[in-house]
Amino acid sequence: MRTLCAGTLIGEFFVIGFAGLVAMQMTELSTATIWTVSGIAMLLSLLLCGMLTRPGGVQLGWALQGALIASGFVVPTMFFLGAVFAALWWASVHFGRKIDEAKARWAAQSEASGEPAGDPA
Repeated sequence: MRTLCAGTLIGEFFVIGFAGLVAMQMTELSTATIWTVSGIAMLLSLLLCGMLTRPGGVQLGWALQGALIASGFVVPTMFFLGAVFAALWWASVHFGRKIDEAKARWAAQSEASGEPAGDPA
């Protein structure tokens, strides 16, 4: 799960940065305000990559998805991009957990049969 979710968060890092550039041109907000909010969101997306396995990491990721969608009030395109990344986040969490479960089952089967553990491929 961690790999899929981290990939989504890294993509969001770049989208948030580009949205900050667009917001500078589209809104009356000060540059300092835009980059403070964008910078915090970008930093959070990077920090979450390392926090995914800790309690609350996935929930913070959901909060970031909500904030990304809400940023559509400043840059309207972010309603769409936020929804796309929320769907990617859901898929990363959902399918990442399934992959982790399959790996654990495969490792348990390998251990039970006495075969050395390794990749199933």
